[in-house]
Amino acid sequence: MRLLLLGGTEFVGRAVAEAALARGWEVTALNRGTRPAPEGVRVLHGDRTAEGGLAALATGEWDAVADTWSWAPAAVRDSARLLNGRIGHYAYVSSRSVYDYPLTSGAGEAAAVVDSSPDLTREVPYAEAKRGAELALEAEFGGSALLARAGLILGPYEDIGRLPWWLNRIARGGPVLAPGPRDLPLQYIDVRDLAGWLLDAVAARLAGPYNVVSPSGHATMGELLDACVRAAGPAAELRWTDPEKILAAGVAPWTELPIWLAPGELYDFLHTGSVERALAAGLRCRPVAETVEDTWAWLRSIGGEAPQRADRPPVGLDPEREAELLK
Repeated sequence: MRLLLLGGTEFVGRAVAEAALARGWEVTALNRGTRPAPEGVRVLHGDRTAEGGLAALATGEWDAVADTWSWAPAAVRDSARLLNGRIGHYAYVSSRSVYDYPLTSGAGEAAAVVDSSPDLTREVPYAEAKRGAELALEAEFGGSALLARAGLILGPYEDIGRLPWWLNRIARGGPVLAPGPRDLPLQYIDVRDLAGWLLDAVAARLAGPYNVVSPSGHATMGELLDACVRAAGPAAELRWTDPEKILAAGVAPWTELPIWLAPGELYDFLHTGSVERALAAGLRCRPVAETVEDTWAWLRSIGGEAPQRADRPPVGLDPEREAELLK
């Protein structure tokens, strides 16, 4: 299988490249060359936001394309137009953020989505960027493109900092503010499970939208943080704290306390979606302990400091604020 990877090889792109190489696929990647691709990947250089940035793709044929683009939708529109007729299948890593907020608990792929356009050339909010890219592929390929609407993505190579922050915080030891309730169900996807499902879906020529994330409750907040303690900080003491106290103190869920959201509309939006379609199409999710342990092993292998995407602010709670809340 000849796979063309668009959109970088840092987090999701790297996991897709490694999974494809492990299957014996021939992998070509178009990127700006800011970070090295996995060994075995044929690299073509190009900036999709620049004039002539797709010149390296003017010739060539591939069995499938995997695209992880997250910015101005016109870049996906232009690549789809250029490659149409020279590829077998187009798979796009989209996001469950494309759904219109608020979202009913248990909603599936038929839920309403945000307004957008495939012709936007400027930076737009994340949801509009992902939906605009979907529209570009629908316009070019009808319903034959695969739209993998991922949820919260965790695992090795994470460049947002959510799970790495928890691991490093717990590794420091001492009392740790643990946002409750302890049994709060989480919905996320290990990047390697996302990559594996995507390649299986490409091989099967699946099309249309799929929510690609674990079932809600695949792990709880307690199970996640307990796994972090076992992996990184056996001397840490989790101090479970009610959501009401955390919110009253002005602590920002999701950013200051990564992954966590207090029960409510935003929690329902991000942690309670239906994944029946993806499960029926073969999605399998590894245990949370494996995701945590492998992420910690990767962090230690690179000196403990995770890479940080330039377009995302750092996450995590200031130690002094945490200490105040724990008093």
